[in-house]
Amino acid sequence: MKLLDTVALLEDMPALKLYRGQVGTIVEEYEPGVFEVEFSDFKGRTYALETLQASQFMLLQYERLDERKSA
Repeated sequence: MKLLDTVALLEDMPALKLYRGQVGTIVEEYEPGVFEVEFSDFKGRTYALETLQASQFMLLQYERLDERKSA
């Protein structure tokens, strides 16, 4: 994963008011597997900015994946 990738949460985080499926953007990588993710509304207003482990979210794909890449 890299800066500006779009990701979705894989788990609920009620203490942070974030829930599985919410979409965010990677805005910083602190170390391998540790990212700052920004969550914004449709008007571009940030409602959460959290440091997350890569295991807590998935990369969203907007293009068809080549079979070699998905294996």
